[in-house]
Amino acid sequence: MNRVIPLYTLEGVRDAEITTHYITTEDGLGLSALRFRRGSATEAILIVHGLTTSTDMFIMPEHHNLVTYLLDHGYHDVWCLDFRMSNRHPYNLFKHRWTCDDVALYDFRPTLDLMRRHIGEVPIHAITHCLGAVSFSMAVFAKVVDGLSSVVANSVSLTPRVPPWSRAKLEVAPAVVEYVIGLPYLNPLWDDDPGWTRGKIFAHIVDQFHHECDVPACHMLSLMWGSGRPALYRHENLADVTHRRGGDLYGATSMNYYRHVLKMVKAGRAVKYADEPAYAGLPDDYFASAREIETPFLFVTGSDNEVFTDSNIVCWERLNRLAPGRHELAVFPGYGHQDPFMGERVDRDIFPRLLEFIEAHRTDEPQRFG
Repeated sequence: MNRVIPLYTLEGVRDAEITTHYITTEDGLGLSALRFRRGSATEAILIVHGLTTSTDMFIMPEHHNLVTYLLDHGYHDVWCLDFRMSNRHPYNLFKHRWTCDDVALYDFRPTLDLMRRHIGEVPIHAITHCLGAVSFSMAVFAKVVDGLSSVVANSVSLTPRVPPWSRAKLEVAPAVVEYVIGLPYLNPLWDDDPGWTRGKIFAHIVDQFHHECDVPACHMLSLMWGSGRPALYRHENLADVTHRRGGDLYGATSMNYYRHVLKMVKAGRAVKYADEPAYAGLPDDYFASAREIETPFLFVTGSDNEVFTDSNIVCWERLNRLAPGRHELAVFPGYGHQDPFMGERVDRDIFPRLLEFIEAHRTDEPQRFG
């Protein structure tokens, strides 16, 4: 495979001190975080990716990426977490049974604890995406994490909603992939397999139903997420190089997260996947504490979101009834699910609104955490 942009490159963030930090979860899993610094900082930002992606979606060298934008606008301490859904972790190439419950319960608290050991009582803002946003929202409303100055949640949060075709895929895909095809995961890069593997054959079958472009990884991604051609984004919003390296930016994923999404879609809200003692620390109703959670959220979505449709609009409306005026909503015309972070014009179309929200909740005062 000939790459125009190196895999896992850090070239997208210039003039910053970059360090890697390792995190161990209570359930015995290793996570990692990249810290980007430019001198001293009075506020810190934690960025959380979604399922199958990683820190790489926020540090892309082909456009003015989110990390660089934040550093350029006075936020000089930015942390990008690669939690258990990250394609940077090879354990995602094995069959597992993790769900958003595991992420919410185990991944974010030790991450924030690590940050606080390094930054002290500096206020922290969070920017979250996709199932990272779902899981992080669950952690906040379950009171697993606290003390945050603000949270941005892109595409989906506590009320996952999907198109009818996506729901049909969620119903059958886990069993078909694991037990009929006999594969432990779905991988957008299967077309690049050497030789004729089952994955490559599967990718070629998927290609027959997608004629909107000539990028096999894009076709696989539309199968894996959402309804549309393409489903994750609008082609015209992406730089050509971004579109063509989609297989690097989105990795493989095991199937159990899909099972949890389906259960939440059927319930109309975030719910636990399994009622087991290990998850007793998570509530049965995440909206029960909505009036008590003082952390303001900005719910973000594209107007053409074909993955989680109007999920964040519905979530904001519900929370606004419970805590009027606390949270905000931003809908970006012409954008979908992924392109609000990965589009080539996001520094002009999207990031100023995120920055405006964070600035409104900037304190420059030490915070104490429970």
